[in-house]
Amino acid sequence: MAKVKYADNLIGLRCADCKRRNYYTHRNKKKVTRKIELSKFCPWDRTHTVHKEVKITGKR
Repeated sequence: MAKVKYADNLIGLRCADCKRRNYYTHRNKKKVTRKIELSKFCPWDRTHTVHKEVKITGKR
């Protein structure tokens, strides 16, 4: 399993339409104070939709 360099900066990106977490990325919390919104491809909707930042919980 790969190591995560900065686990405290890790965030998930959730699709606004289907509400599934499709992507994971890092964010510098000191420089970027707002929540990230990106247009990404959703494999379940098969379209480009807005993906918003969500907190990752330890439970699976």
